[in-house]
This record gives sequence, C-alpha cells and structure tokens, in this order.
Amino acid sequence: MTKNTSHTPNHAGERPLLQLKDLKISFTSSTGVVDAVRGANLTIYPGQSVAIVGESGSGKSTTAMSIIGLLPGTGKVTEGSIIFEGADITNLNNKQMEKYRGSEIGLVPQDPMTNLNPVWRIGTQIKESLRANHVVPGSEMDKRVAEVLAEAGLPDAERRAKQYPHEFSGGMRQRALIAIGLAARPKLLIADEPTSALDVTVQRQILDHLETLTKDLGTAVLFITHDLGLAAERAEHLVVMHRGRIVESGPSLSILRNPQHPYTQRLVKAAPSLASARIQSAQQQGIESAELLAATAGDDSQSEERVIEVKNLTKEFDIRGTRGDKKKLKAVDDVSFFVRKGTTTALVGESGSGKSTVANMVLNLLEPTSGQVLYEGTDLTSLSSKEIFNMRRKLQVVFQNPYGSLDPMYSIYRCIEEPLVIHKVGGDRKAREARVAELLDMVSMPRSTMRRYPNELSGGQRQRIAIARALALNPEVIVLDEAVSALDVLVQNQILQLLAQLQQDLKLSYLFITHDLAVVRQTADDVVVMQKGRIVEKGRTDDIFNNPQQEYTRALINAVPGLGIELGTGENLF
Repeated sequence: MTKNTSHTPNHAGERPLLQLKDLKISFTSSTGVVDAVRGANLTIYPGQSVAIVGESGSGKSTTAMSIIGLLPGTGKVTEGSIIFEGADITNLNNKQMEKYRGSEIGLVPQDPMTNLNPVWRIGTQIKESLRANHVVPGSEMDKRVAEVLAEAGLPDAERRAKQYPHEFSGGMRQRALIAIGLAARPKLLIADEPTSALDVTVQRQILDHLETLTKDLGTAVLFITHDLGLAAERAEHLVVMHRGRIVESGPSLSILRNPQHPYTQRLVKAAPSLASARIQSAQQQGIESAELLAATAGDDSQSEERVIEVKNLTKEFDIRGTRGDKKKLKAVDDVSFFVRKGTTTALVGESGSGKSTVANMVLNLLEPTSGQVLYEGTDLTSLSSKEIFNMRRKLQVVFQNPYGSLDPMYSIYRCIEEPLVIHKVGGDRKAREARVAELLDMVSMPRSTMRRYPNELSGGQRQRIAIARALALNPEVIVLDEAVSALDVLVQNQILQLLAQLQQDLKLSYLFITHDLAVVRQTADDVVVMQKGRIVEKGRTDDIFNNPQQEYTRALINAVPGLGIELGTGENLF
C-alpha cells in the first residue's frame, strides 16, 4: 500500500515557508571556481513534504545544506536568495544563523555512525540540542529528553538516554538523530538520506514514524534521496536535480507516471523499486513480453545442476555475557540451500540475520561449527590449505564497499593483476597486461584506467574494477556481498546489467547477499530468506514474491519503498 495520494494539496493563497530564488552555489578549488548549484528555484509550504532526487554530485545535499547555513569547505551562495518565513536568510553569519538552526530548521543527517558523538551519552546529546535552542528550563531537561526519545519510537526511553551510541543499532541511532532534529519543534525538517544505511523493514518503521511525527507537529519535510521509490512514496512534491540544475519539478506521481526530462526518464527506469513495481504490475495483468521474461526470474529451462550446496550449516561464536561469563551465539543455525549452475541465488535478510556469515563460510573464510559446503560435490570444509588455495580460483567475491576493497596504494593495473601473480596465471608481464586490458573491456572501462589509482575513480567505477579483479582467474562462482548497496540507482542499474551480461557470456553462477528486495526482484532466479540465523522461506523468485508463505517475507516485500505505487502503463519507459 502506498502512503502517497494522487494529488498535491492546494497551497494557493498560503504564504510559503521557504523559497529558494535563482540560487547559485560555488566552491573554490585549486583548479578554479566550481558551480555546484546553478539557478535553483524551490518553494515549500507549511506542513508540505518535498523530496529532492538525484545521483551523487547532482547538488541536492549542497542545496539543502545552504538552507541551514552549513555549506562545507569553500562553498558559498554567490547569487539568488533563500527566504524563510518572509525573511532573507541568505547572507546571515554563523551567529545570526543560530537563531534558525534547530528551533526553526531541523536536520537529520545522513550517517548515524558519524553524526553522534561516540563518547557522549545519547541523552546528553539531546540535552545539548535543547539547551542550544532554549526549549525547556534546566529542571525539566531530563523529562523532556525521555519524551523526545519516546516520540522517536525508542522504548524504555529513560534507560536509553543513559546509553552510548555504540550500544544502539543503526536504526536506533537514526531514531536518536530524528529525536535531536525534532527536539526544538522546527517548522522545517531537512532529512538528508535519512535511511540509506538501514534495512528496508527498519527504514519503513522510521519513515512511518517520521511521517506521523511531522504530521502531528505540522512540520514541513525536505527529503534528500537518490531513491525515487522512497521519494514518490513519502513526498507529495518531487524535485529532480541533475548537474546542479533542477530539471523537473511537480507532484510526485505525475512525474513518476509521465517523466518529461530524459534524465528523469532514466532515473525512473533505473530505480529498482519501480522496476519491481512494473514487473509485479505486468505479471498481474498477464503481460508476458520477451523483455519482461528476461527481466524476471524463475525460468524453468535453467540448469538444475547444483554448483554450490550448503548442508546443515551452523556457526557459533563465543561471546561474553553481562557478568563476563562465556556464552555461545548461534549466528547461523542449521542452514541448507543450493545454487543452480549459471543462475543467481539471492540470500536475503536484515542485518544480523546471518547471511554474510553464511557467505564467509561458503568462501572458506570462516570455519563452520558444523555442516558442509559442497562445491560441485567436493566438501570445502575438508580440504587442505593447498587445495583451498586452488579452489579460490573457482570461487571469487565482490564486497559491498568499493572504497575499502581496493588497495589505495596500488594502481588499477596492479589491483587487477594481483590475483594473476598470486596464482601464477597468465605467463609473463606482457601476457598479464593483455589479460588486464581484456578484463577492463569486459567491465566497460577504458584501458587507460590501468594507470590510475582507486581514489581517482567514482564508486561505480571502483565496483567495476572489483568485478574485473574477481573475473581475473576465470571463476565459476562469484559471491556478491551487498555489491550494489553503496551505489546510486543509475550506477546500480549499470552494474546489475553488467553482471547479468557477464553471467550470460561466461556462464557464471552468483550468490547474491543483499537486504534490498527490489534488486532481488530484478536479478535473482532463486531466493533464500534468512531471519535470526535460520532460513524461514526459500524458492523461485516469482513464487516468493507472488505468494510469500511467511509473515516475515511478506513484511520484507511490503517494506520495499515504491513497490505499491501504481505506475500506469509507463510506455515511455520500456
């Protein structure tokens, strides 16, 4: 069910809360002046929800930060104006801006890991916000902190206030940031990618909660996101930014159903949640075009040969209890499934469900407590270290973070060449150079890239290099551990298409570890759903999505943002 309505409330005659007029923002760098935002116009009315959508570098966060006077580095507004409740706040200094921050304009920043002080208790950090905005007298501070945390959906608020950020899960930290952002009852809340680091079910809870809170308080919300499905579901008005310019603006559903600008059309086509919605919608209408069949999973003509088989896999970790006594944590509990040759199996679940632990055991990076991992009938748990080394050629991995998985000191050539050298494959340097060039061709990167370093590449380009490195030894199976979750939707879409093409060309088998059900809908043939270390459901993708048997699976599917949006025929998108 979608939260959105098909119409935008009429704000005619109402005084705008915020107006950006021909806003231009520039940064000064060693190479000169860079225009990050070019002539942006935006109006937000009291109580309205607006989303700015665009990929990294489009200027969406820069626009939002200018409103609250927190432009990073050398950034400054060079033209245009920012009008808040009729007052021009464009050129206020830091001291003057303090009157607006928190009490008039609140902020929920993107990353809960880096935006909470690790050495301060949560309650202290909320008190700081209350004190800075003179919201309540000192004697009522503790009571107000508990109220604010309870509002943000944290049970046992008084005890939670005494805890530190490391004692909170990602979702709880994000709730704490929402509590801080809304503590002083601002009229406008800027939510910068408020749930990008969270599982879909936690994301949904937090967005539902944020929606209820802001409605109760009458707060207007400005969402900054690259997820079109989320934007359309949560905001009544959509603003699309591309290279510093607003290219399209209007009621969310109108833009989704009939995008006018070529960039918006590409965004709508690439968004996994919307692609999933189109697949669902087309299936329900009984449309079976060749393109749709190619895009959906569960093709019964595929191989039934098992390339990986996991049998009764269990993994226990020793942990210390509250009194220092040793306890066992069962992270993976009697898990069994298989990957069919030449297909994609998705291992799905929230953080802490045990899916990455299973992947690490499949890759022989973790030893199981009990159970077996069979590769083409061979038990990997019984191999000698030399046999495991040889097996590494057939089983490769692409990790989640393209920023952390490439050595910053190695050139791209050396990053891709390294497995060839370690496994003594590819002959002399000239032959290895030819192989690296061939691998760069495979992942659609120019050969000149081999002379560059990881820090010179974007996230999507780095992930292509990580895929090229994984392909260097001609593997048969690739484990993709959240391999696209750190990427923008357009880049994500390119990588998913690349993986599908490589699978077809090289007959690869994929084990896809993810919490993103929208991506699973597009890419997987089979799905294995994990919860708290156990498998709760498994089967062909179509069967799981069309007829989930378990409540947990239904909750995961229903939490995909934008999946319930009626897109119409979308003829201009196919």
